[in-house]
Amino acid sequence: MKRKFYIILAFMTFMKEICNFLFELGHLRRIKHEGWRLTGLEEPESIAEHSLRAAQIGFLLSKLESYPNPQEVSTILVFHDMAECRIGDLHRVAQRYAQIDEERVVKDQVKPLKKMGVDLLNIWKKFEYRKDKAGLLAKDADLLEMALTAREYYARGYHSTQDWINNISKSLKTKSAKKLLACIIESNPVKWWKTLKKIPE
Repeated sequence: MKRKFYIILAFMTFMKEICNFLFELGHLRRIKHEGWRLTGLEEPESIAEHSLRAAQIGFLLSKLESYPNPQEVSTILVFHDMAECRIGDLHRVAQRYAQIDEERVVKDQVKPLKKMGVDLLNIWKKFEYRKDKAGLLAKDADLLEMALTAREYYARGYHSTQDWINNISKSLKTKSAKKLLACIIESNPVKWWKTLKKIPE
């Protein structure tokens, strides 16, 4: 009976750790993509918003590249920025001066989750170190999401975002990502809804 009590107690403690982690992930909705502020943009998208579309792109990009497990790439992208819950989003100028051990941050975040935490750390490492196709696809999807956002902000008059697109074009690895970027550059970000305004006869 006593052993059963301690098993239940341990389980409830573990569930509380999961809840704490989920609340922490929710903080990504409040952290903004700070780099865009350098262009004069006052209200950039949140890290959570970026991660969602990156995960969606990751799935589609995996299909284009005939990768057999697109869900793996999407999962990597759902968690790839989780360290920013604790360190915020440091843009490239700030990164010249700040030295952050992001892996230590992630290890601290997931340590209370035991085996589940080990799995999350390995997912994060796939993006960070890109030693396999899933990691490469995830990074390309991350970059494509930023390219889409840059194109959207450019259309709103923030022309400095062209710098992001120029840099991204040099960093993409997969053929499909490069083709998608070319399409993004040539596309009008609002065209998708303009044709939908026409009422069918």
